[in-house]
Amino acid sequence: MPLPIVAIIGRPNVGKSTLVNRLAGDQQAIVYDQPGITRDRTYRPAFWSDREFQVVDTGGLVFDDDTEFLPLIRQQAMAALQEASVAVFVVDGQAGLTGGDREIADWLRQQSVPVILTVNKCESIENGFMQAAEFWELGLGEPYPVSGIHGSGTGEMLDELITHLPAMDELPDTEEIKVAIVGRPNVGKSSLLNALTGEQRAIVSPVSGTTRDAIDMVVQKGEQTYRLIDTAGIRRKKNVDYGAEFFSINRAFKAIRRSDVVLFVLDVLDGVTEQDLKLAGRIIEEGRAVILILNKWDAVDKDSHTIYDYKKQIMNRLYFMEWAEVIFTSALTGKRVEKILDLVDSSVAEYRRRVSTSVINEVLEEAVSWHSPPTSRQGKQGRIYYGTQVRTEPPTITLFVNDPKRFTDNYRRYIDRQFREQLGFKGTPIRLVWRGKKVREMERNTANRATKVK
Repeated sequence: MPLPIVAIIGRPNVGKSTLVNRLAGDQQAIVYDQPGITRDRTYRPAFWSDREFQVVDTGGLVFDDDTEFLPLIRQQAMAALQEASVAVFVVDGQAGLTGGDREIADWLRQQSVPVILTVNKCESIENGFMQAAEFWELGLGEPYPVSGIHGSGTGEMLDELITHLPAMDELPDTEEIKVAIVGRPNVGKSSLLNALTGEQRAIVSPVSGTTRDAIDMVVQKGEQTYRLIDTAGIRRKKNVDYGAEFFSINRAFKAIRRSDVVLFVLDVLDGVTEQDLKLAGRIIEEGRAVILILNKWDAVDKDSHTIYDYKKQIMNRLYFMEWAEVIFTSALTGKRVEKILDLVDSSVAEYRRRVSTSVINEVLEEAVSWHSPPTSRQGKQGRIYYGTQVRTEPPTITLFVNDPKRFTDNYRRYIDRQFREQLGFKGTPIRLVWRGKKVREMERNTANRATKVK
């Protein structure tokens, strides 16, 4: 059952994102002293008293200006209002009543949704009601003085808000699969989000940096719920100034960290750039399952060999991600987009998979029989005692050996490859932890296990 939606509406820079962070109890929405930071509509779960709902942050509304992204921001705000049970109209108590506020109030009166007039930036409790008083003029009912920064006054506003939410039965607990959509600017991330959701969920523009916040969207397929997270395009650090883009990229990195699987979007026309390689390294460092989305396939002249040639070129550069699922798509035409969530399912299943200790040691025994561990110049040979999986997400296997230093990088890669060939783990990284144990300690552990069996 979907949660009821609360749309946060207002002019630029009245503190909508600050209020959203306060209501949602996190700091996910970017707050920066510059108009137009929020562009797309972003969803956050929230609750008050015994009621759960979603707050939707929207871009600042300006009706008399069609420059840059303002018409698209208006479309996103209108879409949020159409699906909302109630709107929170945020105004600036320090700036006072403006012509822009009057325009939005006139527009809201034409909509069929209840409106809670919220006067933000009333940091002083004593002066808050005086600051809010002039907003009675808008004719939208009682203005509630609040401070998005400090939280004062939000309780009274929320008490009124939940009276407008529809009654709902207790929501079932469903485990979400969190999917981050990541890549360089202008590779088609927002277009892919729109194609996956079947709606104009994110603003698409050829201008780099259009997406700023990490945009969450919940999608249902059968009984499975997916949380899709569109992120800002990630550029090289030296090209990024402190400001909106700086915060956007930090949000993108956090989106990778809170995801189960990453849709790593590449522009098939550009191939794999140096920035793509660095971003791939960051994804592996975070240990997330990966699907390589080779986008803009519709723009390539193709024959029967083209797809194999392109895949070979891509994987020659991303050889350290050869375990990732790969799909050629066109977010513009929708080509193969419907197959992406199926790959998400299979990758996450491997990401969360646990293999028994006996199976792991069968693989190790066979691997060692084919290729013995190396011997040092001093004639000392490496020895693998046993292995066991110690965790999932990603699968992590600890190998107990006599001395980790005796195992070369080539041999470690060989063992990694044997696990992949024998156990699969397609779509997810696996981590091997080489841990040294002395012979006497191993013998003592073996004796203890034998005693427990008796």
